[in-house]
Amino acid sequence: MNEADVRDRLRAVEDPELGDDIVSLGLINDIEIDGDDVAVDLALGAPYSPTETAIAGEVRNVLAGDGIEPELSASIPNRDDAGEETVLPNVKNVIAVASGKGGVGKSTVAVNLAAGLSRLGARVGLFDADVYGPNVPRMVDADEPPMATEDETLVPPEKYGVKLMSMAFLLGEDDPVIWRGPMVHKVITQLTEDVEWGHLDYLVVDLPPGTGDTQLTMLQTMPVTGAVIVTTPQDVALDDARKGLQMFARHDTVVLGIAENMATFVCPDCGGEHDIFGSGGGERFAAAHDMPFLGSIPLDPAVREGGDEGAPTVLDEESGTGEALRELTASVANNTGIVHRRATSESAESREPPSEPDELEGR
Repeated sequence: MNEADVRDRLRAVEDPELGDDIVSLGLINDIEIDGDDVAVDLALGAPYSPTETAIAGEVRNVLAGDGIEPELSASIPNRDDAGEETVLPNVKNVIAVASGKGGVGKSTVAVNLAAGLSRLGARVGLFDADVYGPNVPRMVDADEPPMATEDETLVPPEKYGVKLMSMAFLLGEDDPVIWRGPMVHKVITQLTEDVEWGHLDYLVVDLPPGTGDTQLTMLQTMPVTGAVIVTTPQDVALDDARKGLQMFARHDTVVLGIAENMATFVCPDCGGEHDIFGSGGGERFAAAHDMPFLGSIPLDPAVREGGDEGAPTVLDEESGTGEALRELTASVANNTGIVHRRATSESAESREPPSEPDELEGR
């Protein structure tokens, strides 16, 4: 079997989200054949996303029909081969979690997203960039500060398999942060570049609410793959979510989707359902702006308890709210993959030579 034969077999593998086969989409980076050994490098950029895991599994199944057990690898051209001089060269995806206003549970979503990605098997970092109100360490019960190396870089502590960095590690417990914009820029840059993140599949960045200096610094200095916008169902929160959407649009940053937090509350005593902050506002907002809807997270006292006690609800296998957070995590990972695969496919199309005109067109 030669390379053309392998490509022909792989035309049977469909990308369910882009609607074509992986060969036509240009998602085969390379095929190497050495005797009976076949190695295939796929243009997949969202490790452990359910969709890309399924695509890789189907590649194995198709080639197994010919008695081939392929060695699979995945890389994104022009990203995974970036030089060391780039910012965060060993981080495959930077996911920003943002909200237009405070109090919508943005940090809760960021923490559970990071823990959820780690639960899938991914290498994950969580950067608490909310310099004015850093509380991620409490939410994962992490009190071990980062270690400093001889080169004056920081080695982040880990919790739940997630590497952590936060201003809370560097401040006194009750010290307020009273900084102007240039100071924020310097700290965010240092906590990004002077931390030994290592090789990560995802770096989740918990941004402060609003559209201020921290957001601007991050968008100007970090290779953001996409953003998650968190809102509650109520109109006031949606008005501010719209501002966040416009901020990312102005900086050409992909929005991976809208997450609706604090949705329906199920009374633990009577079993009745109560829409305390309204109903369906996040889904309607996503539809109105042609954005993916990542899911709705119930208003659940267990989430608050998990945040206070440092136990992310996404890890609770018996919790319905935990299942909602796991579905949100899967949606974020899948949409991250779509961003990469669509860009790769469009790039492949642009490199194709124009077709020869037929005899009639040439007259």
